[in-house]
Amino acid sequence: MRRRTGLAVAGALVLAWGEWMNWRWSRALVGNRRGVSAAVVVLGYRNPQARANIVNRRRVRAGLRSIAAEHERHTRVIFTGGATTTDVAEAQLMADYAKSVLQFNGTIVLEQESRTTWENVTNVIPLVEDVDRIKIVSQPAHALKARAYLRRQRPDLADRLVPAADYRPGEWLLLKPLLALYGLWTLRDIKKGEKKVSLWPAAVSEAVAGGRSADTGE
Repeated sequence: MRRRTGLAVAGALVLAWGEWMNWRWSRALVGNRRGVSAAVVVLGYRNPQARANIVNRRRVRAGLRSIAAEHERHTRVIFTGGATTTDVAEAQLMADYAKSVLQFNGTIVLEQESRTTWENVTNVIPLVEDVDRIKIVSQPAHALKARAYLRRQRPDLADRLVPAADYRPGEWLLLKPLLALYGLWTLRDIKKGEKKVSLWPAAVSEAVAGGRSADTGE
């Protein structure tokens, strides 16, 4: 009985840890900037199939729910990701899923050349320079990595970063501990100050000097 209770408590703690880590990453390097125009940047994932896989489908759904209802007409959704394992770009597969399955008829922009997270950020910068708010969508750790890269490449755009809806309590609950472990690995080149939870622009840690970091991940 005690062993079962101990295992149950340990399991609950592991799940709570995974939930907390993903929440924390989703609230790092974002502010509460106001404005009408917005860009929702959805980062692609390796997709060997001819259709969007489960990870990219989840990211598309998170991207579309990140659109504020009151500003929908002033929001563009940018799908970013080149062709890495097939002849079709990840961005195109995600856009097809958004339009054909989710029936999204809003503004879509495709960035189809990127092969790394650093390139994702580099290539979408010209597409987000004119908006008031920028939301980056992926798994929370990956989105944080992209926000850190945006701060490095264009510190002047950092205060436009606001939270996306890529974190939901209880969503993918059993997988969140694994996602947290993977997140710790993928964020290994992100400095401690870049992971600081910052719900308001004044609380955002100081900008990190420019310069490209090694990116061997997505």
